[in-house]
Amino acid sequence: MKIAVLIKQSPDTAELPKVSADEARSGEVNATMVINPWDEYAAEEAIALSERYDADTVAISVGDPNATDALKHALAMGVNEAVLVDQNLVAGGDDWHLAEALVAAIQQQDDVDLVLAGRMTVDGNSGVIYAGVACKLGWDLLVNVTKIVDVADGKLTAEIVHEGGQETVEVPLPVVISVAKEINDPRYPSFMGIRKASRAKIPVLGDGDISVAAGRRVRWNNLRKPEAKKVQVQIFDGGSVQEKAAKLAEALMAEKVI
Repeated sequence: MKIAVLIKQSPDTAELPKVSADEARSGEVNATMVINPWDEYAAEEAIALSERYDADTVAISVGDPNATDALKHALAMGVNEAVLVDQNLVAGGDDWHLAEALVAAIQQQDDVDLVLAGRMTVDGNSGVIYAGVACKLGWDLLVNVTKIVDVADGKLTAEIVHEGGQETVEVPLPVVISVAKEINDPRYPSFMGIRKASRAKIPVLGDGDISVAAGRRVRWNNLRKPEAKKVQVQIFDGGSVQEKAAKLAEALMAEKVI
């Protein structure tokens, strides 16, 4: 089994208030760039699963050459390999296009059965990339996973949280999972891990290495504000609550609301 973990380089949260909207849109951010904090939980879970099930791990990111710093952080934590997709392949594209580039990189790996991702990114507060990856791969998607209970017999058992509470689910492999911060406590890279990662040569996938369609972005034009609806207020009088309710019910039925 091989586990791919999606990594993004994002501004240090302490410097996020300094990042303007224009910088965020252009990608040219004048701030200290680090591994997206949410992705550390995904990297830690990949490492923990590799230790439990003797699996290989690979960190994958899309970005410019400086994004290798975030990948090296994952390597220093204990992820086995890392791959960078040249951001020029997705120039002018949208999140759907970015997901396509990540899928192409994932498919180039051998025997990936599990893709892990953080819940969102701290710069865009986006949680859509992993959904796009799952859609393009045609795999099941689990979100807000707080515990991976077991991986056996081609199935994965996990605990997830949602507004209604918590439940345990079982899905067939392969699967894409976004993890919640409750799933673990990311380890600090060791000194030896940092030294090893600093010497790592991270391959960059560019044009000719993977196939990605030309960039495209959905744009909405000629949007019109809907016409204001005329609202008429009607007050129902009656000698009792029941009488008022009956008049209201009759009016609603007459308007075919109920």
